[in-house]
Amino acid sequence: MKKRVTLTFPQRTIQMPLTYRLAKDFNIAANIIRAQVAPNQVGKLVLELSGDIDQLEAAIEWMRAQEIAVSLASREIAIDEDSCVDCGLCTGVCPTEALILDPESFKLTFRRSRCVVCEQCVATCPVQAISTNF
Repeated sequence: MKKRVTLTFPQRTIQMPLTYRLAKDFNIAANIIRAQVAPNQVGKLVLELSGDIDQLEAAIEWMRAQEIAVSLASREIAIDEDSCVDCGLCTGVCPTEALILDPESFKLTFRRSRCVVCEQCVATCPVQAISTNF
C-alpha cells in the first residue's frame, strides 16, 4: 500500500535519520517528493510511503510520538482545460512526468496515476489553470 504524507519537523528533530529508521524499523520504502530542511529551522518533507498497511500505520504512530506532525495527503491536482494554454511550463517542473506535452498535437496531457501531488506545477502555471482539490 502507498500513502502520501507531509511531515513537519520541530527544530530538535531535524537531524533524525528518518528514512533510515522507516526502512530498518518498519520495512517502509520512503520516496522523497519534496524536502525543505535547514539547520535550526522547522523542516517540511513530502514523502510517498510504501509498505504493508499495518507497518505504515505503526510508522506514522512512531513519527507522531517523535513529535513530527504527520498529515495525510488527500489532495489531487485539477487542470482547467478551458484556461490552459498548453505552454508546457508545468512539464518542466513535474518530477514524475505526470504532465507531458503530446509531441504531435502539443496539447497538455495529465497522467493522474503518476502524479504525487508535489504541487510544483501549481506555482509554475502562468494562467493559474492548475490547482489542488481536496
